[in-house]
Amino acid sequence: MNFSFRLSLPLALLSCGAAYAVFTTPTKQGLEQAVGPLSGLDAKTRRAFTDAGEFQAKKYPGVLDWLTQHEEKGQTYGQYLASRANLPDASRRKLYILPIGTFEKGLAPDLELLRSYTAAFYHPLEVVLLPAVPDKEVPAQERINTMSAKKQWKSTDILGWLPKKLPADGYAMLAVTMTDLYPDENWNFVFGQASLRRRVGVFSFARYHPGWAGEKPGAATGTLVLRRAAKVLTHEMGHMFGIQHCIHYECNMNGANHLDEADATPMELCPVCLRKLHHAIRFDPVTRYEKLQRFHEANGLEAESQWIKTRLTAIKAAK
Repeated sequence: MNFSFRLSLPLALLSCGAAYAVFTTPTKQGLEQAVGPLSGLDAKTRRAFTDAGEFQAKKYPGVLDWLTQHEEKGQTYGQYLASRANLPDASRRKLYILPIGTFEKGLAPDLELLRSYTAAFYHPLEVVLLPAVPDKEVPAQERINTMSAKKQWKSTDILGWLPKKLPADGYAMLAVTMTDLYPDENWNFVFGQASLRRRVGVFSFARYHPGWAGEKPGAATGTLVLRRAAKVLTHEMGHMFGIQHCIHYECNMNGANHLDEADATPMELCPVCLRKLHHAIRFDPVTRYEKLQRFHEANGLEAESQWIKTRLTAIKAAK
């Protein structure tokens, strides 16, 4: 089974004697090669995959960051095409979100807002929010985490159950929960786990609210939780389309080992990953960005809203 992990490593594994991965920051030529040739595309689509200074090349990682702990070769647009990813077809064109367990108001992100954001991100595919599965019906082993003293579900149990819940017209489904997860007894926790072959995954938002670490919520807490949850949902759904972690730009598809690293990643896709998604679902770049901009503006994501406005102006002016 092919798994994609989004995790936080136990600090015991990060000893001074650990073997770290070697990462080389990308060159301008390397970035252009990763996007691939753009001839033959119409002007607006070509501009959507062009970096004219709007994007930042992938920075050198810190000692605890993903690319220090994980050696990844990356995936160019050409390599993505060669991978022949399992893509949506006429009979499987819906994305499903399955809530499991309890979602306490004030701690949990708004699930309808997440559905709306995912629908804009993956336009023109339809995104459906399924009815929540009660705690007692989740077929997963439970334990109490010795560090947090909070309940956890075993993620592999949920992962084995999810393919049976995927509707026939579903291309992919992600289960989301406010219950913390762990993959086996040797792990403290895992943010989530997915089977790319079966196109299902489960991800926890439990640690995304500052209250998890004992911090008091503030005026910006709701926006912070929404931003974090929206990022992880769209990132992990991206893997379902065969898009691997990005090592070219600062991008939604960057791997992340911890919340600080995840918070630093953008909500949007870089030109390389955007082109991969375009191949998978054939969106109109202007329409997609317009939908995302409206969402950001309506939900207090001001920096993201302004960035897309600037990007839209450039794309619309392309000739």
